[in-house]
Amino acid sequence: MTAPDLPRPADADPSLESDVFARGCTSRPVLQDITGRWGTLALAALAEGPFRFSALRRRVDGVSERMLSQTLQALERDGLVLRDVLGTIPPKVEYSLTDLGAEVAAQLTSLIHLVETRMPTITEAQAHYDSR
Repeated sequence: MTAPDLPRPADADPSLESDVFARGCTSRPVLQDITGRWGTLALAALAEGPFRFSALRRRVDGVSERMLSQTLQALERDGLVLRDVLGTIPPKVEYSLTDLGAEVAAQLTSLIHLVETRMPTITEAQAHYDSR
């Protein structure tokens, strides 16, 4: 996960066509934000609907408050997550997916479903590998 306070690659040229395999490609940090452990889980959870921070933290079991905050900031910066401050007293914040975020989350949830349904095969492969 690229933390929001970390600089993007200095050699990145935004005018070039995206090629994730190229060292300076601007898509690399975005892909890292999306596919990091917490980015994937946050996006998949938000695909279920909007969440307030504490509810999202409960849904993404195991993430620290700090990591979830950094993850949401990075995904918001990338245009995948919308942070909405509700005009209530006290103020409440709700997170949801942008159209792009929903598109990305749909791909991630398909991958998650595939992995979850194929866990018996994966577990068998792991056991075979470990026995060698």
